Amino acid sequence: MSNQIKNIAILGSTGSIGTQALEVIGENPSLFNAYVITANNNARLLIQQALQFKPAYAVICDESKYAEVKQALAKTDTKVLAGIKAINEIVTDPKIDIVLTAMVGFAGLEPTIAAIKAGKTIALANKETPVVAGELITDLAKQHKVKILPVDSEHSAIYQCLVGEENNKIEKIILTASGGPFRGKTAADLAAVTREHALKHPNWVMGAKITIDSATLMNKGLEVIEAKWLFDLSADQIDVIVHPQSIIHSLVQFEDGSIKAQMGLPDMKLPIQYALASPDRLKNNFKRFNFTDYPQLTFEKPDIMTFRNLGLAFDALNKGGNMPCIINAANEVAVAGFLSNGVTFLAMSALIESCMQNISFQTQPTLDDYLNTDKETRIFAQNLIKQMPAKAYNLI
Repeated sequence: MSNQIKNIAILGSTGSIGTQALEVIGENPSLFNAYVITANNNARLLIQQALQFKPAYAVICDESKYAEVKQALAKTDTKVLAGIKAINEIVTDPKIDIVLTAMVGFAGLEPTIAAIKAGKTIALANKETPVVAGELITDLAKQHKVKILPVDSEHSAIYQCLVGEENNKIEKIILTASGGPFRGKTAADLAAVTREHALKHPNWVMGAKITIDSATLMNKGLEVIEAKWLFDLSADQIDVIVHPQSIIHSLVQFEDGSIKAQMGLPDMKLPIQYALASPDRLKNNFKRFNFTDYPQLTFEKPDIMTFRNLGLAFDALNKGGNMPCIINAANEVAVAGFLSNGVTFLAMSALIESCMQNISFQTQPTLDDYLNTDKETRIFAQNLIKQMPAKAYNLI
């Protein structure tokens, strides 16, 4: 590996991925430097991180928190900026080597585009970006000769399985899903599910939004769409299988029928480290997998009749155009509604489906079209929540 220290910009440093990325950087100070850190509104943690890692820049998206961060870091060399425009600009800094996009949701799109146009390597932890604008993002990456290195455990697994296989055709990939906290439950069981139930993931420690997405299987649906663009696949080349132990993180089947799997204990620090160090592997002290601790690895088909979001995501992928953008925006509103107890668990799928049926469909959207679609979908979804009682959506 090169002796030159890589400067990392972490977009979303106070979230689950961001904090673990800083741990990886802290464990490898001779290899990585946290050059830029950003937060949406968690000023307190951003300040703590800046004091510990001494980045060149700290950016708080919520401009009302700027004075607080500025004052706290006044005696340091860290420059404090505020607002999404500042993030879009700072990712173009010539000293940055890798931009880790760990912002939650649609907000990660424009900074990722700005970073790609500036020729930065992208460590992609924001799956919504390729979901919303996969064709645009992949075309820009090719145009600017930019590497997109996946950080999601499933896509990192696929990426690792494909190393050395550049000349061999993929027959299909198989994304594994834990099944979330409600695996095996019926629609009747799910009618009374609360946010507290849904936030208890059996295997992974993640942020609230992605944890709810895992519980509804929307997370896997978004990963299916993301995989299509990351690995240049058609929808019929992507399968999903439920693997409750989360030891096999995903698999690739080649045209000779041979299958490669990437395995390990559930730990997001491994794919983060792999993306930052790529193409090298770094020695670490992460807990090791022992086969005798897992005498049975089990697999089952996902229940898309009960967990409808996965099927809706495949529908969006097959439809193409701005439909994945619609499903993403609708889902973000649905999840926010569920977390604030304004939408029931089963209502989320009905809300998303209604948006898919009612928002203007475009076959070849531009960036402005994506931005407008996102705005239109959010307004429509929020109005649905306001106009109808949440229980009305429970009729799945």
